[in-house]
Amino acid sequence: MSDERRLEVLRAIVQDYVATSEPVGSKALLERHQLGVSAATIRNDMAALEDAGLISAPHTSAGRVPTDAGYRIFVDRLSQVRPLSATQRRAIETFLRQSVDLDDIVERTARLLAMLTNQAAVMQYPSLRRSRVRHIELVPVAEGRLSLVVILDSGRIEQRLVSVASADDERLVQTLRARVNEVSGARLLTEAAAAMTELGAEFEPGQRADVDTIVATIAAVFAEDREERVVLAGTANLARAGLRDDAGLSVSRVLEALEEHVVLMRLISTRDDDPTHEVTVRIGAENDFAGLESTSLVTTAYGSDAVATLGVLGPTRMDYPQTMANVRAVARYVSELLEQ
Repeated sequence: MSDERRLEVLRAIVQDYVATSEPVGSKALLERHQLGVSAATIRNDMAALEDAGLISAPHTSAGRVPTDAGYRIFVDRLSQVRPLSATQRRAIETFLRQSVDLDDIVERTARLLAMLTNQAAVMQYPSLRRSRVRHIELVPVAEGRLSLVVILDSGRIEQRLVSVASADDERLVQTLRARVNEVSGARLLTEAAAAMTELGAEFEPGQRADVDTIVATIAAVFAEDREERVVLAGTANLARAGLRDDAGLSVSRVLEALEEHVVLMRLISTRDDDPTHEVTVRIGAENDFAGLESTSLVTTAYGSDAVATLGVLGPTRMDYPQTMANVRAVARYVSELLEQ
């Protein structure tokens, strides 16, 4: 038996099962696909696929459905991710470019992914640990007070008020603004904080106390330990998908798992750090979380330095090529938006 033909049969079974949600028989395969062999040969190939653990019979019917291992082979053998149409690309870009700030970008992205894929979408806020400094602004706002604005490449903006006696010294403020940007620009936050520690020594003795106060405030912004946040959208899509696990349990187990913030954070954070930002697919039991054994997770990193992750969660019976294409395209547009 040809291994290549066996893979073609598996591919056809996956495609038909995704499209119909019904077990696939040899007769249906012959009617829907140009496989170029007899019904007997197809039945033999299906028997071999079943022996290999790639398809299984859900009940006494003649039809077969893919197993997790079968989906894994199907995904790994995809020659290319299905491209999006020009209309789809324009719709994604238009919707995301209406965002007004980082919170809006994250909320819109999650809703968009849920709508595009008809799955549950999850998006992690940019991680401070991976963020780099884009710009630091110092603006006098009142006598003895400066407004400190820290802008990160992940889109985060942090603002603080700093009380210093020399806030009205325009020359000092301009010089310090230039120096903090010079030593911190494009650096990771920990690197930027370290690079600013000796800046006070560059200024006149009477100015050093205020410079140290400002630098310490910037360093404190960099060092703040914020709880990582994740946004979830489209959970109703899971109910409509009719999820069932091996025990016949309903979608409630999946929703209960997703309600746990710790589980959600671990789920979206568990990925390989891939600088190429390739899409990662975890299928069925590859999701090592109770309640999610009947689902697949499709994720990718976004941001120039993979600052965080976004993706979708749905039944193992999902349209993998289209889902992967949507996740990759949205991540690319979000990355471009954050870099502007």
